[in-house]
Amino acid sequence: MALSPRTETDTLEDLLVEVRMFSAEFPLLLANHLPMILVALDRLGASKERLRDYFDTYRDTNGLVPQPPPVAPISRESWTEALGDRAREQDYRTFFEAEVRRIGIDAAIQTYLPTLIPGIGASALHGMMRTAYGVMRMDPSEVGTALGYWSATYLTMPRATGAAPVTDDPGQVLARACELSCLREVEPETDLLWHNIRAAGEKESFAPVVDWLAIGPDTGRRLAETSLALFAATMDFSSLHALTGSHWIRMIGPHLAEADRPALQRYFWQIIASLVPKIGFPSLPSAEQLDQWRHLPAPGWPEIAAAAIQSDDEHDISLVFSAREEEAVYGDRLYRVVAARRMGLIS
Repeated sequence: MALSPRTETDTLEDLLVEVRMFSAEFPLLLANHLPMILVALDRLGASKERLRDYFDTYRDTNGLVPQPPPVAPISRESWTEALGDRAREQDYRTFFEAEVRRIGIDAAIQTYLPTLIPGIGASALHGMMRTAYGVMRMDPSEVGTALGYWSATYLTMPRATGAAPVTDDPGQVLARACELSCLREVEPETDLLWHNIRAAGEKESFAPVVDWLAIGPDTGRRLAETSLALFAATMDFSSLHALTGSHWIRMIGPHLAEADRPALQRYFWQIIASLVPKIGFPSLPSAEQLDQWRHLPAPGWPEIAAAAIQSDDEHDISLVFSAREEEAVYGDRLYRVVAARRMGLIS
């Protein structure tokens, strides 16, 4: 693929158009974070020059590749038949970009996302991430691309059965998952995050986990709170996706019909529970420990954002942006502490 010439007038929108030329994954089966990170950088205050520099560095370092060639058109009548087939990425993206143009962002999400939610582990939650960033900007092209990405990488996991939940505490779900002997025997095909998720989902005794959490009006806040505690305790790559994922489901939820929002929370937390072996069977810290960390000296968001803008690590930028956005909603200073720690600004 020919490189685009650098210009001094590249805008975020220009770069997003350019990045859609590439596949949503790059070898071997890694999520292409570039479109989402460009948005995060822009919102953190990066200059247009920094956006272009980041684009070029990410593209070249990761060896981004074009979409696979089209196979056959996807139709509205049979669109689910190729879910999870990465060879159909371009077909799915073409279909959903047309659907979003036809009926609009919210109607497309309400029509198709309830079917996709049980496969939320798609590309290790990054189909959901791209959807969240698309709706954050109400960008029809990005939402269509994201729904196509989610479809082509759909990850089959155990389905909810409607069995009675066992707790309304997301932390208790993780604690119970840590006690499952089957998760001590998980052997993923590779160390890819979504391979770890899939390997856990294939264990028969993991299947009930998806029904464990009682969903209520306060579940979104409790998921965010537990994800923050988990990341603060571990500073782990996998638990980072719990914190950022809580942000993403908060972004997507209002665009779904109210009846479909609990499934988004339920299946998201199933994925986080599947990762407890990868995280190291963690224990959540006490309220006292969390409060101690919460009051550690930490720089303000402008300094943290400036450090993230200079980083070439997509997970630094993703974490800092999501943590800043979540603190603005929930008011918990611990978000600032963990972001500063991630950026090496405090120990």
